[in-house]
Amino acid sequence: MPKVLIMTGDAGESLEVMYPLQRLQEEGIEVHIAAPERRPIQTVVHDFVEGFDTYTEKLGYRVPVDIAFVDVRPEEYAALVIPGGRAPEYLRNNPEARRIVAHFYAEEKPVGQLCHGPLIPAAAGLLKGHRTAAYNACEPDIAMAGGTFVNSDAVVDGQIVSGRAWPDHPGFMREFMRLLRAAIAKGTPEPATVGAAGSQPER
Repeated sequence: MPKVLIMTGDAGESLEVMYPLQRLQEEGIEVHIAAPERRPIQTVVHDFVEGFDTYTEKLGYRVPVDIAFVDVRPEEYAALVIPGGRAPEYLRNNPEARRIVAHFYAEEKPVGQLCHGPLIPAAAGLLKGHRTAAYNACEPDIAMAGGTFVNSDAVVDGQIVSGRAWPDHPGFMREFMRLLRAAIAKGTPEPATVGAAGSQPER
């Protein structure tokens, strides 16, 4: 069974954690939530209120964590989802988070990044030459990282799919699932074993 990793932490956007989690589980995919520590995290709900210049923040769901960043072996996962919220603002400073994201970019595995999610690959020096959607306040960060900000609901750039925030879930998850199914169908070649005579077996 393929496995998908969701990378988040305290103050991750509640819907951007829960919807990909349950949508993937619906497809029979094993999903692990990774955070700096293996303990429940507190998600948040960002919404807009008349008279405020930016979003407000309310407490969301408490979400169990399956694995700490330091214990993640990214080669075991077929794809990565990076939800937004405030979590990416501090997760980008975590060297283990950058290590994990770098693997998925380097191996060209499907990566889904929402809202503030691109801040992590930006901090890891991975966005150069890539197109990505994000929350509009992240546009300068994306530009400084050498990426191109795109104001759209489901931006596909190679194996990367991105969206601006949770209202983009329908298009975002449709494209992410398409990339994931293609990656699963392609599979990972098994390493060849050496035969008794020291030659590689025929395949």
